[in-house]
Amino acid sequence: MSKLDQALEAVDANLDGSLERLFELLRIESISTDPAYKDQCSAAGQYLVDALNEIGFDASLRLTPGHPMVVAHHDGPEGAPHVLFYGHYDVQPVDPIELWDTPPFEPTIKEVNGAKRVYCRGSSDDKGQLMTFVEACRAWKQTSGGLPCRVSILFEGEEESGSPSLDRFLKENADELKADIALVCDTSMWDADTPAITTALRGMASEEVIIHAANRDLHSGYYGGAAQNPIHIISRIMSALHDESGRVTLEGFYDGVEEVPDDIKKQWAGLGFSAQDFLGAIGLSMPSGEANRSVLEQTWARPTAEVNGITGGYTGDGFKTVIPAQASAKVSFRLVGKQDPHKVIEAFHKHVEAMLPEDCSVSYIGHGRGPATQLDYNMPELKKAAAALTEEWGKDAAIIAGGGSIPIVGDFQRELGMASLMIGYALADDAIHSPNEKYELKSFHKGARSWARVLSALAD
Repeated sequence: MSKLDQALEAVDANLDGSLERLFELLRIESISTDPAYKDQCSAAGQYLVDALNEIGFDASLRLTPGHPMVVAHHDGPEGAPHVLFYGHYDVQPVDPIELWDTPPFEPTIKEVNGAKRVYCRGSSDDKGQLMTFVEACRAWKQTSGGLPCRVSILFEGEEESGSPSLDRFLKENADELKADIALVCDTSMWDADTPAITTALRGMASEEVIIHAANRDLHSGYYGGAAQNPIHIISRIMSALHDESGRVTLEGFYDGVEEVPDDIKKQWAGLGFSAQDFLGAIGLSMPSGEANRSVLEQTWARPTAEVNGITGGYTGDGFKTVIPAQASAKVSFRLVGKQDPHKVIEAFHKHVEAMLPEDCSVSYIGHGRGPATQLDYNMPELKKAAAALTEEWGKDAAIIAGGGSIPIVGDFQRELGMASLMIGYALADDAIHSPNEKYELKSFHKGARSWARVLSALAD
């Protein structure tokens, strides 16, 4: 029997004990956003330190200006790759508590439609996910006395409150944490039976633009037709962000945007995704955005320009006939590939100023800029991990992308020069951040088996 087979058998045999350890962690109310739970956050971190030390890691609790980090290291065979595994032990608040069917910090197993589920805050996001990796390491240690790779672990305690201490911590500990590749578990499967690796996340550049015209609000009967109306101006500017085909009109906007390889497009086409169902669930039927692009392409692999809000004039109850002195719009750009968020914002400013009347002025408020992340589809580690997941689940691992952002992935790339394999076992209906959060028992069990396989594959 191979070492991997022995580890997989240990994962199966240890399942009851693994669940007990998960439940102990879930009972700790580590809500990072509420100062009242500061001690609980530290307790969750210490629980993980103790659990990792128990199986042979050199683990410690590292203090930060906020909640502590858990850092752990374990040697691997000579020449084996070094991986850094990331997860977070903090959780969201439980409000509104009256909508929970069970106590939010008392893990409860229920069977729904033949599938067993663990209901508890943090069960999916992210305690259940990170414990799949810990239990995979436990199984390897139990059966082989070591791990197939050199493994470092970083568990954060502030992910749900914006990670205020993370950037500084990564900078100060870069030499210690840098590895060959990062493993990030805060993602999902494609469906309950299909594993997935997220290979791309869109970046973000967002800006608030304010158009200033007259020095005060004006009576629309007295000045209407003669005075500039900032709402009209900003509406024209926003409308001109797209052409008739849905493409963004900013100069140089598509610089750095790469086409998805044909084999990946073919795989996406075979995922069984229904644009009609996707849009129908929100009361829509017709895809928008760039013409001749699938909805998955539009949301995963294409950049966007979205107007998130427009404000100007009188918006209270009743009616007030004024021409406002100013109007504002909030705009966000989702970025892909190698798009430069700073250049995108510069192009947006040029777009605005080219359409600005002579006797008006403009000011801006920035709201964050971050580049996209994209794995090389031919990266050997990606192919090895996908093969390992396929072997465990009996279905080809889906190579997918994400329309949003996971800041830690960009931080690892920027601060540590590491690409990240984003592999998680959550499902879309896990109700993360909501009442009655759950994690499938199948996800927990096969997640641990999957990580055991991935570690073996990366070491091969």
